Amino acid sequence: MTTSNHTIVWFEDLDRTDVPRVGGKNASLGEMVRHLGARGVEVPPGFATTADAYWRFVEANGLREPIAATLRDLAEGKATLAESGQILRRAFLHGDWPAEMAEAIVRAYHGLCERIGRADADVAVRSSATAEDLPDASFAGQQETFLNIRGEAALLDACRRCYASLFTDRAISYRQTKGFDHLKVALSIGVQAMVRSDLGGAGVMFTIDTETGFDKVAVIDAAWGLGESVVQGTVDPDEYQVFKPLLADPALRPIIEKRLGGKAQKMIYAGEGERPTRTVPTSRAERQAWVLSDDDILTLGRWACVIEAHYGCPMDIEWAKDGQSGRLFIVQARPETVQSRRSTGEYRTYRIKSKGRKLATGLSIGEAVVTGRVCLIEDARDIGRFVDGAILVTHNTDPDWVPIMKRAAAIVTDRGGRTSHAAIVSRELGLPAIVGTGDATRLLHGEQEVTVSCAEGDQGFVYEGAAEVETELLDLENVPATKTKIMLNLANPAAAFRWWRIAADGVGLARMEFVVSNHIKVHPMALVNFATLQDAEAKRQIEALTAGYEKKTDYFVDRLALGLARLAASQHPRPVIVRMSDFKTNEYANLIGGAAFEPKEENPMIGFRGASRYYSPRYRDGFALECRAIVRLRQEMGFRNVIVMIPFCRSIGEADRVLAVMAENGLRRGEAGLEIYVMCEIPSNVILAKSFAERFDGFSIGSNDLTQLTLGVDRDSEELAELFDEQDEAVKWMIENVIREAHKAGAKIGLCGQAPSDHPEFAEFLVDCGIDSISVSPDSFLAVKRRVAVAEARGHATSRADKPRGCSPP
Repeated sequence: MTTSNHTIVWFEDLDRTDVPRVGGKNASLGEMVRHLGARGVEVPPGFATTADAYWRFVEANGLREPIAATLRDLAEGKATLAESGQILRRAFLHGDWPAEMAEAIVRAYHGLCERIGRADADVAVRSSATAEDLPDASFAGQQETFLNIRGEAALLDACRRCYASLFTDRAISYRQTKGFDHLKVALSIGVQAMVRSDLGGAGVMFTIDTETGFDKVAVIDAAWGLGESVVQGTVDPDEYQVFKPLLADPALRPIIEKRLGGKAQKMIYAGEGERPTRTVPTSRAERQAWVLSDDDILTLGRWACVIEAHYGCPMDIEWAKDGQSGRLFIVQARPETVQSRRSTGEYRTYRIKSKGRKLATGLSIGEAVVTGRVCLIEDARDIGRFVDGAILVTHNTDPDWVPIMKRAAAIVTDRGGRTSHAAIVSRELGLPAIVGTGDATRLLHGEQEVTVSCAEGDQGFVYEGAAEVETELLDLENVPATKTKIMLNLANPAAAFRWWRIAADGVGLARMEFVVSNHIKVHPMALVNFATLQDAEAKRQIEALTAGYEKKTDYFVDRLALGLARLAASQHPRPVIVRMSDFKTNEYANLIGGAAFEPKEENPMIGFRGASRYYSPRYRDGFALECRAIVRLRQEMGFRNVIVMIPFCRSIGEADRVLAVMAENGLRRGEAGLEIYVMCEIPSNVILAKSFAERFDGFSIGSNDLTQLTLGVDRDSEELAELFDEQDEAVKWMIENVIREAHKAGAKIGLCGQAPSDHPEFAEFLVDCGIDSISVSPDSFLAVKRRVAVAEARGHATSRADKPRGCSPP
């Protein structure tokens, strides 16, 4: 073997067994080039220097003893970390290349130039440590990467700087924390053809949800320009999510999240005589545009599935899009090291019972709630001021901040996305963090007591003062089996993935109105009639919200479909029952532009709500938009597990009219497996249960409204609160009868409400009546599941006839 072969290995001659030879990063690149190119995954060509080459550089420059002596001084406290790192880096930077090594690197560089057809080609020079990307150590950002390197001299200089970066302060500290012997870790250099993402975009992709560990989604962050800005957290990227199980069908487009990032700046190539790259502001058009098309998102999602399946574990992937050719490339892939190693046996929940004023909002990292005092640090030079146990508030972090991040109770940054340095390190340290707030350093001040909440979904919040927080540890391994299905009531798409580990039987109630009020915010009829809308302020707000949409109504359909998709994905392939909108007129009027389209009613609770709206000229066009969103959800995205439910349907005639309108809008019962349920919340639904069962596939008992209308008690009245009782004998008679009639007709029937959570005896009553399912809030799931298991066991041991309290009609 020639000396050159001891120094250089082309990517196609490597695979993942070569970590000791070329480090984790380069071994992984070789693995993908060698095995995944045939499956469509594109990786730029390149070569790696070997670990043997690193040790020859060390020996040729007499560095082994100085390294050992310097690290010994550090360990004995004779020198600081900063002093030691500076000494070691300077030693490498002043080292000379052995002639045969320099010749081998230059020869390989020219060979790469020939392969890609460009003389003095621009290349990325990446560091790859031989102990990195192991299952319990990500080594994220510990060594350096140099972009847009051209020519022999610049390449050799960048390679020397890569060697020196093995001894950055952060790398030394990281190895000490992880217990790696500094003198047993070598560095390989990867030289890879540059993707012109400075003219396109780049980012990071995880094959697992980074916050909850939900393993059926791929999360993609994207920004304009070179990808370092995303990794470093200096930019707020776009975020996309795709649902992996449905990507195998090329006819489906299961994109379940699109969040537009600020993207205020980008990293591009620098001009002649400058450093290789520079950061510049983005244009207003770039800030308002998506970095990736839907086709790009789907391609990356499918590549994520291929890469994950090949490696057999969740992956952390870097990608780039060439602005000249429009082609996508994978430039790095490593195992994900946080969520994939998380224990699934226990799950801690946090519930905020009372809180102060909301001070800042960003993306939540983790799921905990922490109270503490702010330590505001705006410049890395001041990190020595950090107070142990404080909440670190800063613009953004890089690997130099890790030593103080370890000592923080929580972290809040102005910039960054879910794949930024602050987010990655916070997860690895098990710290709650809120990134991309935009202005936390302006809104918060040192010594201020605040509560950092990451327990409310995708969005994290900083509250003034100390919040009152209730925590509970759920044991997810000892969940009893029950014949009665126990399902979840979900409304907030942002929090849906938090509950995926719970062994629920699906979603018994997904409230559409939550998505409308929190994610859309606009009255659908204001979008339908935007041209004639008189409210100037409402028009201004609608223009801002619908920017980028050719038609205002497309905004409603798109945002509703995306919000419901996250709910549907969280339990797929188990059923998810989506209730069509059930706002009251006063609630609809509070939506942007809504006042012009809603009548004023004395008693909205029993007024123009539910089914009566869907065929009315006042709202029919708005209901058509709801139907379009469901069609997209089931047919374009592929969530056939979605069942549609009609609320507050007063009569058989009304049921027929609603079903006819749904069919006109592409939702015909039975087509493509579509099931349509009806809420049972009006006495007429019980009295005419047989006729309703002929028109619907199932019932869901809404115990609040059924109690209200059976007893004639306003459920919102404080004066009558003691009379509102879901366990009143009249209400129980209603429930028992409708369960019996539904089963006679072959229809499914469940109940969604709080009563089974609050009253063990009510859960037992439902089981005795033979109900098919009970749907409860997620934090009540385990308690209800156990109550039902006890009730079923008791019912199995004792015949119904022997029970002291019967469930047969009077």
